[in-house]
Amino acid sequence: MAPSATEGSVALMKKATSQIGWEIQELLTKRIVIIDGAMGTMVQRHKLEEPDFRNEALANHHKPLKGNNDILSLTRPDIIYDIHKQYFEAGSDICETNTFSGTWVAQADYALESLVYDINYEGTKLAKKAAEDVFKATGKRKYVAGAMGPTNRTLSISPSVERPDFRNITFDELVDAYAAQARALLDGGADLLLVETIFDTANAKAALYAVQLIFEEEYDEVPLFVSGTIVDKSGRTLSGQTGEAFIISISNANPMCVGLNCALGADEMRPFIEALGKATDAYVLCYPNAGLPNTFGGYDELPPTTGRNMMEFARDGLVNVVGGCCGTTPDHIREVVRQVEGIVPRKRGKTDREHMLIAGLEPLKVGKLSNFVNIGERCNVAGSRKFCRLIKNGQYDEALSIAKAQVENGAQILDINMDEGLLDGPVAMARFCNLISSEPDIARVPLCIDSSNFAVIEAGLKTSQGKCVVNSISLKAGEADFIHKAKIIRRFGGSVVVMAFDELGQAADRDRKVEICVRSYNILVKQVGYNPNDIIFDPNILTIATGIEEHNNYGKDFIEATKLIKEQCPGCRISGGVSNFSFSFRGKEFVREAMHSVFLYHAIKNGMDMGIVNAGAMPLYDDIPKDLLKICEDLLWNLDPDGTEKLLEYSLSHSAGAKAEVVVDEWRSFDVQRRLEHSLVKGIDKFVVEDTEEARIDRTLYPRPLNVIEGPLMKGMSIVGDLFGAGKMFLPQVIKSARVMKKAVAHLIPFMEEERAAQLLLTGEVGEESDRYSGTVVLATVKGDVHDIGKNIVGVVLGCNNFRVIDMGVMVPCDKILQKVVEVKADILGLSGLITPSLDEMIYVAREMERLEIKIPLLIGGATTSKQHTAVKIAPRYSEPAIHVLDASKSVVVCSSLLDQTRKLEYVGDIDEEYEEVREDHYENLRDKKYFSLEKARALKMKVDWKDGYQPCVPSFLGSRVFEDYDISRLVPYIDWKPFFDVWQLRGKYPNSRFPKIFNDETVGKEAEKLFKDANAMLDSIVKNRLLKAKGIVGFYPANSVGDDVKVSDEHGNYGGTFFGLRQQAEKELNDCFNCISDFIAPETTGIQDYIGAFAVTAGFGCDEICQKYEEEMDDYSVIMFKALADRLAEAFAEELHERVRVELWGYDRSEVLESEDLLKIKYTGIRPAPGYPVQPDHTEKKTMWDLMKVKEKTGIELSDSLAMLPAASVSGLYFAHPQSNYFAVGKIPQEQIEDYSMRKGQSVAETERWLSINLAYEPTEE
Repeated sequence: MAPSATEGSVALMKKATSQIGWEIQELLTKRIVIIDGAMGTMVQRHKLEEPDFRNEALANHHKPLKGNNDILSLTRPDIIYDIHKQYFEAGSDICETNTFSGTWVAQADYALESLVYDINYEGTKLAKKAAEDVFKATGKRKYVAGAMGPTNRTLSISPSVERPDFRNITFDELVDAYAAQARALLDGGADLLLVETIFDTANAKAALYAVQLIFEEEYDEVPLFVSGTIVDKSGRTLSGQTGEAFIISISNANPMCVGLNCALGADEMRPFIEALGKATDAYVLCYPNAGLPNTFGGYDELPPTTGRNMMEFARDGLVNVVGGCCGTTPDHIREVVRQVEGIVPRKRGKTDREHMLIAGLEPLKVGKLSNFVNIGERCNVAGSRKFCRLIKNGQYDEALSIAKAQVENGAQILDINMDEGLLDGPVAMARFCNLISSEPDIARVPLCIDSSNFAVIEAGLKTSQGKCVVNSISLKAGEADFIHKAKIIRRFGGSVVVMAFDELGQAADRDRKVEICVRSYNILVKQVGYNPNDIIFDPNILTIATGIEEHNNYGKDFIEATKLIKEQCPGCRISGGVSNFSFSFRGKEFVREAMHSVFLYHAIKNGMDMGIVNAGAMPLYDDIPKDLLKICEDLLWNLDPDGTEKLLEYSLSHSAGAKAEVVVDEWRSFDVQRRLEHSLVKGIDKFVVEDTEEARIDRTLYPRPLNVIEGPLMKGMSIVGDLFGAGKMFLPQVIKSARVMKKAVAHLIPFMEEERAAQLLLTGEVGEESDRYSGTVVLATVKGDVHDIGKNIVGVVLGCNNFRVIDMGVMVPCDKILQKVVEVKADILGLSGLITPSLDEMIYVAREMERLEIKIPLLIGGATTSKQHTAVKIAPRYSEPAIHVLDASKSVVVCSSLLDQTRKLEYVGDIDEEYEEVREDHYENLRDKKYFSLEKARALKMKVDWKDGYQPCVPSFLGSRVFEDYDISRLVPYIDWKPFFDVWQLRGKYPNSRFPKIFNDETVGKEAEKLFKDANAMLDSIVKNRLLKAKGIVGFYPANSVGDDVKVSDEHGNYGGTFFGLRQQAEKELNDCFNCISDFIAPETTGIQDYIGAFAVTAGFGCDEICQKYEEEMDDYSVIMFKALADRLAEAFAEELHERVRVELWGYDRSEVLESEDLLKIKYTGIRPAPGYPVQPDHTEKKTMWDLMKVKEKTGIELSDSLAMLPAASVSGLYFAHPQSNYFAVGKIPQEQIEDYSMRKGQSVAETERWLSINLAYEPTEE
């Protein structure tokens, strides 16, 4: 937290500050303005010592203060005042306050956070006094700039090489620190604020966010100057941004002046100042160092040289404000004043009104002449199963490869979406964006922060130094919410995507799209102050060719609306999610890509600027086959009512492996049940009525008309559902199947009504209208969500299957939904939602149903929903069935099963069992288990009598030995083939589960033999042609245990490191022994010298190159085979080397004689556990091995940020020789041991919890 102002400080309040901004602006138009030189250089001349940095209040301060120049404003105000006065007298128009490190973040190094207000307030007062005194003496007006330095933390760069996603400061903390500093500077009377020496634009954005916030809420505005720092001749900041990208990223704050200072001398800075001036419409500021530092860190550039450099900058029209930074003095400034006198200042550039300007590390301009902008779509948990799986599994490094591939394939903007019910969206977004910052190849493009949860959007904006696109906001929750969010995004500097939704819902037709977008535009431009070029409209690309007639105009309406919106909203851009357009043909990618290409061909011509697409996946418009092109064109413009059927036929006939239709309808010879199933699956309605009638009159098979529906018709629809769920059937086919079903049911309805009437006549009861239906289903898109296409399709499918469907539409509040359920006596309620917040609303509805004792099944559906979320979050809150329905075709089977009293009990029971398993899996690491205290577990460690004469074997050498090019033919006999077959998912059944008995398995045996033959052929080629290079290292070192750890010495007897151990604590059946690796090494207290070994081997050098060749030949089979064999050879290397260690290199069991089968069964003495595995699950212990043996330097085997070994086909571990050493699993670890382990390792508990997350026996506290 930021410190509060100390006693005696001026109270903070909203008030007017400097009213002289117009004077400064006027001065900038008339002449070159002079800013002062270095404060630090002048302070050094006084040769101050520790007492100078202390006053009476700080006399006993516990930390050294020398070097904290900012505190001198309180302890030596005479010196600071005199420096300011000297610069003003030398001709400076503006002097900076002595507050470069005046935030509580920077002052924390000196434990002076509590003095931040006083440092800034008094520092400003000193500068103001000097300005006033010089004004009185000379009559020349002087100004004070409140200096706000970059702090000693960075938001874009991790301080930890091992953890690129880690940051030691947050955006909110920096905003808090800068806001506190700015208030004090303004209270002290600063005439302007200067955010300077920016090496990380994200830090600057935090400062500018704070300043904008206090200008909005507390203080009148003063001029804002912003100055960045280019660190070398690459022209980039330390965090990697180009100068132009830097300007784009901070331009939202509307600084009066922007420029560069520090790091470089004038000669090196010139090209970057010139480029910066071309990129901004603000005045340009430049105050370089006095040349480059000499070998002693000093500066040799003399005042005349500085003056001449600044004169040349001014003469060439590059600058408006000049001065000096490190190494400059009042003499330098005096010379600058003399040489720039009379030179006309630079003219301000014109505001770019033609382009949308956004940036990552590099700028992106989008204008009328720009090509279509591809927004990469695959970093979206809702749009990519692979990306979602990787993020949910915490495999962020691998997820980054998806982002990199998107950029490499042409994505100019990278869309990131973390909206998934079981993800902590803000945390996931922040972590992934932080990782992107560490990858320049990805970070060079702007990010599109994509979420329906505004907290996730803010998390993304807080981690990006560039100017992002935000996707999205809309008017669906009203104008106040819309304006509130727009202002926040504008304060972050983001361009904004506005969806065509309003309080009435989603715009589907052309006129509604235009109406909503024009209204949104006027609010953003006139009320929020948005630059029109930063507004992007998404007028909703909706799915065509669904088989539902009202969807047929969606493509045409979007394109026509695009043209009208661009005409009525000058400067705006148009975007959209292109994959939605073809969703009805999911699985038929060649058809979808052609549809996308045709759609974009026309949309771009009519003004569409950008879109979320799979970059590189679409064919050129002219390359689309003419017959397919004609179908796609007709569908887009709704010119052919049979277009959907034609495209479906085309997709089937052109699928891989599609066969020509047999002319003779063989299926007509099937029995009636199979004929009905065939009609439904194939969508053939030609014979369905006669086949249904044939079934109806067969009273032996179907005593009642309803039995025909429950029998062959429902079985056929169940098959349709399974095929659709597996991606083997597509939406138009499902719609056709539903229509066939409808025809069959329609034929049976009169007979069912006749039967019902006869029954009512006998009983005297009068039936209700709903009695003719299979059941009543209420469908609703929950409050806050406006997506309903999927729900509509469910309604069609259920309606075609004789269900009474009551569709309540979108954004329906819970109370309205439940009122309708009661009113219509619904049998089932179905809730739909696409965006993540809908999941919480569904939970709320379930709770309310439970509270109101509504006893009907609840179905959950929509893109953002999942079986896991339903099982974990919804089902436990509702005592009736709560079931996730994957898609429309499954809805019929689910509803029918729930309403059939003879099947419901079993069906619901199966669901309950399945969901219980899902919950068990989810909470596996959270279950309560019983644990011994760490003290007791240590007391019950493995008993070894170290005094019984055991003498550790001395290895044949100490230190390490490298195996440079190991003979791979030696490794082949040591290959364990079972994991190889597991890779190929060939698993025999007992007793034929292992190699070589797998060849006898009835199911997989023959395929396993073929695979084994191919593998050996490739293995022969690897050995013969030396396609892989095996390298390794082994080391042996003196070691002794100290508690749960193993202390190691190097070969010279010096301290080599410590291997830290984790001890079992979970109660066991026999609670007699709780193991830790240290138990296998003689304790230091015994005086016995023991030893430990370590190794790292690989068979992976050369693997990537060979696999790349196979990939170029599109030979996936060989790629998988080669990688699998490389893995097996690496494991074989570890096995063969361990044998050599036992009998030769260490030699603790020279008499060992074992067969290969005995090796696999671990019948040898000693163990070779690996860090990251059950014996020691902490991967960070690998770093000790790598440091001890110099593994990377000697073998080239590296560790990734997540401590995976590179090459991938590598194995490493430790060697323990004691005959009682054995493999065990540490298991779950209580918090007590985590804290103890963290203290021993000298790292934070949070860090330990991160690396051992799957082993924690508790739920860690969220930060």
